[in-house]
Amino acid sequence: MEQNYFFYDLETSGLSPRTDRIMQFAGQRTNMNFEPIGEPVNLLIKLADDTLPSPGAIMVTGITPQSTQLDGLTEAEFCKYVSNEIFTPNTIAIGYNSIRFDDEHMRYCFWRNFYDPYEWQWKDGRSKWDMLDVVRMTRALRPEGINWPVTNEGKATNRLELITKENGIMHENAHDALADVNALIDVTRLIHDKQPQLFNYLFKLREKRAVQQLVNLQNPQPFVYACGQYSSANNKTSVAYPIAPAKNGNVLVFDLRVNLEELLAQDEPKFFPVVKELKYNHCPAVAPINVLGAGDGWKKINLDEATVKKNLEILMKHPDFIERMRTKNEEGSEFPPAIDSESALYDGFLDPTDKTKCLAITRATVNDLADFHPDFNDPRLPDLLLHYKARNFANALSEAEAKKWEDYRVARIKAAANNYIREIQKLAEEGKDPFLLEELQLWYQSLLPY
Repeated sequence: MEQNYFFYDLETSGLSPRTDRIMQFAGQRTNMNFEPIGEPVNLLIKLADDTLPSPGAIMVTGITPQSTQLDGLTEAEFCKYVSNEIFTPNTIAIGYNSIRFDDEHMRYCFWRNFYDPYEWQWKDGRSKWDMLDVVRMTRALRPEGINWPVTNEGKATNRLELITKENGIMHENAHDALADVNALIDVTRLIHDKQPQLFNYLFKLREKRAVQQLVNLQNPQPFVYACGQYSSANNKTSVAYPIAPAKNGNVLVFDLRVNLEELLAQDEPKFFPVVKELKYNHCPAVAPINVLGAGDGWKKINLDEATVKKNLEILMKHPDFIERMRTKNEEGSEFPPAIDSESALYDGFLDPTDKTKCLAITRATVNDLADFHPDFNDPRLPDLLLHYKARNFANALSEAEAKKWEDYRVARIKAAANNYIREIQKLAEEGKDPFLLEELQLWYQSLLPY
């Protein structure tokens, strides 16, 4: 198969991929010229009876738990469909802030349902890309030909619905997943057409080896870096320098906009995002420093060569600081402690024996699962199987399993209930949609123990 894009977007029950759930999945496959291949995909996924959604999220999306129950797929059905029909070989999964949000929700969803949480983005020519950092770097370095939005306060913003508005792109029903997908395709095409050289360069940086050729500790060099942690006043872009190894084979980089000695002289210096971890496999928007030499590149990011040179010299005089940052990164954990097996995705990879058993689970019928009691090596998997059966094949549960699931379900509801009710009351006081608020109240009541 030829390489192609699959633009996709999610609407979820909340912001946390560990505890919240996907409620809508939408997407469109295109060829490399952004011409549609096949029909758009627009799916609802049933919200299981162990989850209270964020009322604020429902006010934005308008998707009620009841509508997902009525028209949605189970998570198991959803995972099977997207694995077989969507994330096929040579597919580039592409979104907007997808690497930090949508991809993580997909990964946890696959994990809960015994599908490999990683292969859908690397195996058999598959890959991923995120247009948000592409937009940031385009705005910072090559903004010509595109109208860029600002807020009412004059602050630069890269919200998708505002970029489409400024450029005359149809984008009705923002925060509906399919509408956002169509808008993203148009914005991607716009950048490709107006700034093809930068577009094609950043496209190659989907591969982490390409990033490592520019940003590495073997031949460290200052480089241009666009990321969300940098100030919007500087178009989210600065010049950074690799200083030390980080966890998982990544690298720590220092923002050369900052004078280290002035930072250390502060009473309570804040080292992030002055020092941050650059993740090679997150498709970062990086470029050689010479891209700033063309035209007014330095002015566009409110920086100059003399400042960068001076701050690099100061940084090199403080190897103790670099070692302290390396040690701090090594000691810190990227993920908070897991609260259950479902949130323990990153606690380790599965061994080959367990992977074979997981594959069998995804192919099993309800009758198969009723008598399926594998001897897992990984301690996370027994509870994961119980939850999988309860959400997708409840008839496969034994009496003891049903009791254990009910205890887990009720505890999960109780843990979220107080904040849920308070948020509903607050939204009601603000005059938010009474129908949605009533549906949320009814959903809560339906989940209470008999």
